[in-house]
Order: sequence, then structure tokens, then C-alpha cells
Amino acid sequence: MSPTIFMIIISSLATGTIITMISHHWLLAWIGLEINTLSIIPIISTTHHPRSTEAATKYFLTQAAASALILFSSMINAWETGTWDITQLSSMPSCILLTTALAMKLGLVPMHFWLPEVLQGSTLMTALIITTWQKLAPMTLIYMTINALSTTILLLMGLAST
Repeated sequence: MSPTIFMIIISSLATGTIITMISHHWLLAWIGLEINTLSIIPIISTTHHPRSTEAATKYFLTQAAASALILFSSMINAWETGTWDITQLSSMPSCILLTTALAMKLGLVPMHFWLPEVLQGSTLMTALIITTWQKLAPMTLIYMTINALSTTILLLMGLAST
């Protein structure tokens, strides 16, 4: 991969994370998560090996499903509350869906089976990016909605993941 293309992909990775971190609107946060997902796919599949292609496919499918759940959760919340504000999460079904989606994005215990397989098909630097940088945006969403999410469930998932 040429250095110019690599820098564009890395900058789009950073841009997607920053968009999600500074947004207060669900749609903008979702767009940031999607930019993040789409910019890591070429990084995962840089080595032309069937394992890396499989890892990129598994990563994409899992993250796309989690993003769809986040979008569905925000639509349910907007339907019930009339606002798309991230901090105004008050609907119980949307809280449950959001917790599930963020657990999928983070690779927490009930939905963690994709993470070891993706890491096995990736290079060491790519695995480092996946396990650190890619977790910043979902953790920011957890931080912004912590008042509405179940602290007990989040703690149980975190403890079980360790």
C-alpha cells in the first residue's frame, strides 16, 4: 500500500473516531462509527492472504450488525422521546439494544467470539489498532449514555471479559 493511501486511511480512521466523540446527534455518531469501520477494512486486508480476507469479512459483518442495532436503538428512542440527542436516552428497549450493540462493537463477553478470530487473521499492528483505537468511539458512546444504561450489566460484561 502506498504511503499516501495509508495516510488517507489512517486520517479517515481518526476522523471517524473524532466525529463520534464530538457528536450529540445519533445520526452523526452512527456516521462516525461507519467511517471508522470502513477505514479499518483495508488495513485488515493489506496482507493478501485468505486469513486476512476472512478477518476483514468477519469484522465488517459484525460491525455492520452492531451499527444497525445502534441506528435501530436511536430510532426507537427518537420515536418515543421525539429527540435525536444522545444524552436523552430514556426508552428501555433502546437502552437494551444500545447495550447489546456497544457490547458487539467492543467485543465484550456475550458477543466476543468475532474478536479472537479477527485478531488471528490480522498483523500485529492491525490487531493493536483494533484492540485500542477502534474501542474509543464505542466507549465514548457508553460514557455519554451511562445514566440510562444498566451499570450492573456493564460491570458484569466488563468483569466477564477480563
